[in-house]
Amino acid sequence: MPGSSSSNPAAADKPERFEQPLDLTVHALPGPREVEQAERTSRGRFKMLMVALICAAPVAASYFTYYVVRPEGRRNFGELIEPQRAMPAIEATTLDGAKVPLASVKDQWLLVSVAGGACDAQCEQHLYLQRQLREALGRDKDRVDWVWLIDDAVPVRDALRPALAHATVLRLPKEQLAQWLQPAAGAALEDHLYVVDPMGHWMMRFPVKLDREGAAKAKRDLERLMRASAGWDQAGRGK
Repeated sequence: MPGSSSSNPAAADKPERFEQPLDLTVHALPGPREVEQAERTSRGRFKMLMVALICAAPVAASYFTYYVVRPEGRRNFGELIEPQRAMPAIEATTLDGAKVPLASVKDQWLLVSVAGGACDAQCEQHLYLQRQLREALGRDKDRVDWVWLIDDAVPVRDALRPALAHATVLRLPKEQLAQWLQPAAGAALEDHLYVVDPMGHWMMRFPVKLDREGAAKAKRDLERLMRASAGWDQAGRGK
């Protein structure tokens, strides 16, 4: 037709789109190998997290049971230490003069006393109580070590050594011990027995001058600790 055009005038006004369709984005996407590697990394991290949670769950549950879920009217005889105090990374000396890391006593529950090498009457009483309390735990006794920490350079007399055959005896400077264990107000470091968990945390302190009744109450505390930790703690080290 005259004056007509075969082209659409409106089409000329529209800009051309997608001159290079998808070219600007497709090449930036990760390839199948990169996607697969990212998925493997993500799955690996998830598995590691789950393993960590599974390993920590029994420990957390036992402490929750002991510290939080307490029957009505129940009271601990020993004083719970909150927050717990981690074992310091220091060296100790055996009775034979060998240097060992203090951490070598970890992975067991520890019933600890502190005294000088002269070991006065109170020291001897504590050593006796430590041995008796451990034996009183019956089948759980192998989960507990009794430890004497000597805080001076005085030699241990020969007459006392046979009684220490099943004890762990280490010598540490008093100032280093004071960074970890502490007595109650008005008491001395050597006045108490201390409980340390298998991870090296000082978590309980028994009252001064345990008599027969006090020793029975201390035994009940230790029995509760053994029950609460039975799901994750086993006898012996190097597990």
